[in-house]
Amino acid sequence: MKKIVSLILVSVMAVSAFAMTACNSSSGESSITPRAEYTREYAGTTINVFNWGEYISDGIDGTLNVNKEFEKLTGIHVNYTTYESNEAMYSKLKSGAVSYDVVVPSDYMIERMISENMLQAIDFSKITNYDLIADEYKDLFFDPENKYSVPYNVGMVGLIYNTSMVDETPDSWDIMWDEKYKDDILMFDNPRDAFAIAQFLLGIDVNTTDKADWDRAADKLIEQNGIIQGRVMDQVFEKMEGGNAAIAPYYAGDYLTMAENNEDLAFVYPKEGTNIFVDSICVPSNASNYEAAMLYINFLLEPDIALANAEYLCYASPNTSVFTNPDYSYYEEEILYPTENNMPKTEYFHDIDPEIRSYYEKLWEKVILAQ
Repeated sequence: MKKIVSLILVSVMAVSAFAMTACNSSSGESSITPRAEYTREYAGTTINVFNWGEYISDGIDGTLNVNKEFEKLTGIHVNYTTYESNEAMYSKLKSGAVSYDVVVPSDYMIERMISENMLQAIDFSKITNYDLIADEYKDLFFDPENKYSVPYNVGMVGLIYNTSMVDETPDSWDIMWDEKYKDDILMFDNPRDAFAIAQFLLGIDVNTTDKADWDRAADKLIEQNGIIQGRVMDQVFEKMEGGNAAIAPYYAGDYLTMAENNEDLAFVYPKEGTNIFVDSICVPSNASNYEAAMLYINFLLEPDIALANAEYLCYASPNTSVFTNPDYSYYEEEILYPTENNMPKTEYFHDIDPEIRSYYEKLWEKVILAQ
């Protein structure tokens, strides 16, 4: 994402930088004033962070480079790599071929990883900024004792469409099966999100354990094969911003970023319902730099850092220092923070019985092969 930072955010960061001495700036120390205390005991070590693509403020176009600020503050080098889906992240960790200290899965994947002993407990005595996380994002189904995860972002899936290419104002997922837009429709390139769209359209519980329900959803996706342009994840940015596709399902926060680069884009939460999710910061069971991970997690909760990420990513923040800040650019953004009257019907994804999971994963292969 080439996110343009608001003047408000620039002002906030400028004030923080001014609070530091000129000597600090020239010596390469962090330009933020942290709320918590940070040790340099682990300076010279490396932390391996595995996160979604386009999912952290990275210094582009004058934004705050979160990882660089952490390195300046702690002396710990951040080795940062990305993935496009929960399933891709899970497969890489499950292979045992790599070791990461911090990952950011979604709710249902966290639930699965906990059940498979792939995550280790977080030492919350060292996460002193945890009090900034809103209570509504604690005690959730995937981590009911708040042992393994710290909320990072909150979002919902919706329908993005190009008003110069789409004749009507859509309100349903069924437009993604409309022959009129053949070769101009994009679909998710991961099974859980793709199946969910078909399930919402068919009135099926997205966490169903009935194989017949998954069969119906697979048949619906196969119907779509002849009219979609392709299945994408991060490629959706280029496609929709460039006017190379007319319709795509994607995450609400990413729509706001795309809309900055293409004013023809619009967004709707379909009437049948949609997925709501919480992405959270976790520590894999084979992490090699646990103490650095604790520092990094606490750092991501810092008010200046959380604000920089919220402004850059355009996702809803679970951090009270962000969404209660009247200077936050998206303070009243209905897409991110819908009022009760405008809240769409939503469902969380849950981890599913392994037999059913294996079943729908094989169905997904069938959907792909039927193209």
